[in-house]
Amino acid sequence: MTPPQLKVAAWRKSSYSNPDGGECVEVADGIPGRVPIRDSKRPAQASLTPPTHAWQTLVRAIRVGHLEP
Repeated sequence: MTPPQLKVAAWRKSSYSNPDGGECVEVADGIPGRVPIRDSKRPAQASLTPPTHAWQTLVRAIRVGHLEP
């Protein structure tokens, strides 16, 4: 089940998504303490909602080269 606030969330394509439109990850802002993430090709499916600190840790690891985007 999708939480009500995610149904009206303003989703945006992550800057780490494939620019060719293939592997697209969308994130939503404005959900306190969480960063909702979903597959843009399957927006009706369940999204992940990790804590903000976990998302920030992942992005930091990608930026410094510990993980490939």
